[in-house]
Amino acid sequence: MAYQGLILDFAGVLTSGTGTSQRAWCVSQGLPPNSWRHALVEHPEGREWYGALESGRMSQTEWNLRTSQLLGLDDGTNLMGRAWAHVTPAQEMIDLARSARSAGMTVAMLSNSFGLDPYDPYDHMGVWDLFDVAVISEREGIAKPDPQIYELVLARMGLPPTACVFVDDAPANLPPAAALGITTLHAAESDNTVRQLARLLAIS
Repeated sequence: MAYQGLILDFAGVLTSGTGTSQRAWCVSQGLPPNSWRHALVEHPEGREWYGALESGRMSQTEWNLRTSQLLGLDDGTNLMGRAWAHVTPAQEMIDLARSARSAGMTVAMLSNSFGLDPYDPYDHMGVWDLFDVAVISEREGIAKPDPQIYELVLARMGLPPTACVFVDDAPANLPPAAALGITTLHAAESDNTVRQLARLLAIS
């Protein structure tokens, strides 16, 4: 079928080397390489704070201060920006998104937020202008994998789910989209994902 909409996650889809860069940053701070992941995903309080950041219940500034203390760092100023400093854009995926939009598709970003102030990761990667629609969890008060956020992005795109493809690097975020009828693609390896998506969308 000819798809009309493309929905892209941000980190791990439109960015490259996120985990590698953050592990290198941890080492540069004298921390174990996996400290960032531990603080955000595995530590009970850290996971709760990160969920609050994603849904807009905690500001990035407050999150920076709390998480820096959790990491054992003295300086919490712009922690998110410092940890993201060497993450780079995934240029092939960005180029494909531009090609899809030029071909007449509606292109959307659906991202769980990292906070927008003082550090805006989307601006840092230069991706805001890629999209007709941008749904960021912080702004909506809900985050993936809540089914409501997928329904919201479809409503703003003005398209039925069967007309759309959704790409995300987190497997847990795909089933709610598939349940609505959206075609899903797991972004496991960026180059291969770009090739698969280009074939799916019939875009060279």
